[in-house]
Amino acid sequence: MAEQDDVLHLIDDTDAAREEAPARKWKIAVIDDDHAVHEGTRFALSDYSLNGQGLEILSAYSTAEGRALMRAHPDIAAVLLDVIMETDVAGLELVEYIRNEIRNETVRIILRTGQPGQAPERRVIVQYDINDYKAKTELTADKLFTSLTAALRSYQQLERMVQTRRGLEIIIDAASTLYDFRSMQRLAEGVLTQLASLLNVDCAGILVLRDDGRKANDEFSVLAGSGCYSRFIGSAGSKSLDPDLRTMVEAAFKRRKHEFQDHRTVLYVRTGSGREVVVLLQAERQLSETDRSLVEIFGSRLSIAFDNVILYQQLHEANTQLEDRVAQRTRALMQANRRLSAQWLRLQRANGFKNEILGTVAHDLKNPLGVILGRTEMLTELITTSASKESITAQIDHIRDATRRLTTMVDHLISDAMADAFDITIRREPVDIAALVGEVAEANQPLAVNKQQTISVSAPSNFVTMCDTDRIREAIDNLFSNAIKYSPIGGKISVTVAREDDNTVIRVADQGQGLSPEDLGRLFGRFQRLSAKPTAGESSTGLGLSIVKRIIDMHGGEVTARSDGPGLGSTFTILLPATE
Repeated sequence: MAEQDDVLHLIDDTDAAREEAPARKWKIAVIDDDHAVHEGTRFALSDYSLNGQGLEILSAYSTAEGRALMRAHPDIAAVLLDVIMETDVAGLELVEYIRNEIRNETVRIILRTGQPGQAPERRVIVQYDINDYKAKTELTADKLFTSLTAALRSYQQLERMVQTRRGLEIIIDAASTLYDFRSMQRLAEGVLTQLASLLNVDCAGILVLRDDGRKANDEFSVLAGSGCYSRFIGSAGSKSLDPDLRTMVEAAFKRRKHEFQDHRTVLYVRTGSGREVVVLLQAERQLSETDRSLVEIFGSRLSIAFDNVILYQQLHEANTQLEDRVAQRTRALMQANRRLSAQWLRLQRANGFKNEILGTVAHDLKNPLGVILGRTEMLTELITTSASKESITAQIDHIRDATRRLTTMVDHLISDAMADAFDITIRREPVDIAALVGEVAEANQPLAVNKQQTISVSAPSNFVTMCDTDRIREAIDNLFSNAIKYSPIGGKISVTVAREDDNTVIRVADQGQGLSPEDLGRLFGRFQRLSAKPTAGESSTGLGLSIVKRIIDMHGGEVTARSDGPGLGSTFTILLPATE
C-alpha cells in the first residue's frame, strides 16, 4: 500500500538520479504496563523482516497512553496488548475502544496476559474482536515471530481490500460525474482528475483523441493535459508533440491495449463510435497490482463516457431541428394525456382491487384445503387399517365441513367483489365464541399433529358475543394457522377466551420464534415478510394478519401482538365488543 506522502513527478528529460524513498516499515504497538515486556519484545523482534520491511515498534504503558497512541497512528498494523493493566479488564476495554469508538477494523490485535485464568481464552475470543490470544509464558521468540507474521499478512490483505474498496467507490462516483459532461474537453480534464484521485497521487498526464481509427494516418488532438503536458492542450496532429511523447502516443494507437511500465501508464480506449483515446500518465512510483486493476476498470468505463458526449452533441443538433415540431405535437399529446390519465386511474383502482381479491383468495382458501388434505391422509390410514365406520364417518364429516367453509369463503369473496371493493359489510348475530374456538381448534388439529404440537383451549361454555360467525372464524383460523406454522416441532399452543369489562378477549399464545421490534411495527400490513420463518418450510403469502386486522376492525374491535423477544414466543389478542 502506497504511503500518503508518496508524490508522483513527471519523468524529466535529464538523467538526474532520483533520491530513493526511505524503506517502509511495519508499525506495531506494544501496550503493556510492564517495562520489561517492552524491552523483551524489542529484543526478540530486533532483526524481524517481512517482505523486505522491518519494524517500527511504538510503546504505551497504560490504557490512556494506548488510546492516544492508536489515535495518533491509525496506520498501526498490529498491537501486542496486555489484558490486565490498571484493571483486570483494561486491555479488553481498549479493544472495545479501538474497534467501536475509533472504528479501526484493520489493525490486528494480539492479546497477551500473564494471568489467563482471569480472562478465559474462549470467552475473550468470542466476545471481543481480537485476532490472537496468548499467555506471556507461552509466547516465546519463535511463537511471537509466528503470531506477528500471521497478523501482518492478515493486515496486508485487509489493507489491499480497503484500497480496492476505496478505488471502486471512486470509480463509481467518477462514472456518474463523467457521464454528466457534455463537452469533450471537460470530459478529458475530468478523466485526468479522476485518475489522480483514484491513484491518490499528483499525476502528470495527457489525453489524446483520434476521431477515426480506421484510417492509418488520421490526425489526433490533445484534449487535456496536466503538469508539463498542459502546454499541448488544443494542439492537433502528431507534429505538435515532443518526439518522445509523439512516439509513445503513436505506439499506443498501434498496440491498441494498455501498457504498464515502471513509471508510466498508457491506457487505450476505443469507443463504440470508432474513436480512439489514449491516456498517458507519468508517475515517480511504480503502480501496484491493485492500482493497475483499478486503472483498467476505470478505463473500461471511458468508452461509454466519450460516446455519451458524442451522442449528446448529435442529439442536441437534432433537438434544435425538431423543437418546432415537438411544440406542435406537445399540445395534442397533452390533451390525449389528460384523457389517458383519467382512464389510467380507473384501471389502477380496478387492478389494485383485483390483486387484493387474488391475494385474499390465495390465502383464505389455503387453510381449509390444508384441513381437507390432512383429513384425507388420516382417512386413507383408517381405511388401510380397517378402522370402524364411525372413525371413517368422522373424518368424512370434517372434510365435508372444510369443503363447506371453502364454498362459503368463495361466495363471500364473489359477493364482496360484486358489491363494492371498499364497502364490505358484516352480519352480526349471537355467536358462542367458546364453541367457535373449539371448532377451529379441532379443524386445525391434523396440522398440529403433523408437527407433534399440542393445542389447549380454555374457554367458558355458552360465551355469547354479537359478531359475524364466518368472519370471526376466518380471523381465529388465521391465528391458529400462524401459531402452528411458526411454533417448533413438539411445541404447545394455548388459546384462552375470557370476558374483560364489556369485551370478549381471545388470546392465542405460541412457543415460536417470537417477534422483533421491527416485526411488531409492520405486523398487520399486507404482503409482509417477517424475520421469523415457518419451522417446517410452510409457505406464507403475508396476507393472514392483515385479513385478521380488517375483520376485527369491521367489528369495531382491536387485534394486538406481544412478544418478549426472539425465541420467546408471541401472543396475539383479539378484543371484541361483547354486545352490539
